[in-house]
Amino acid sequence: MDAPTEIKLRTRSACLDVAFADGAEFSLAFEYLRVMSPSAEVRGHGAGQAILQSGKRCFRISRIEPVGNYALKLVFSDGHNSGLYSWRYLRELGEQYEQRWQQYLDTLSAAGESRDPSATE
Repeated sequence: MDAPTEIKLRTRSACLDVAFADGAEFSLAFEYLRVMSPSAEVRGHGAGQAILQSGKRCFRISRIEPVGNYALKLVFSDGHNSGLYSWRYLRELGEQYEQRWQQYLDTLSAAGESRDPSATE
């Protein structure tokens, strides 16, 4: 997978913009990136072990670190920093945004959880 041609952190709108050479462009909300982290902390260590991420609406990306020529390490304001977002995964997140986000919202609702931090404390 080719590296993005542009990556832009937009702190005011809380989005990470990612553009690829073929013209594909995605604006990925910080919250979406946080709850879809590819880390074991979020996904678990095997099938069916994912941990539902609630209360992540207000978190920000405080730093982006390149990882070789294949990924980004996103450091979030809640301290989460263990997921490596490969170019392929960033593209998948953009292409599958609607389905993944709706599935997340449905799962959150079914669990009686909230996107708001105050509701999870």
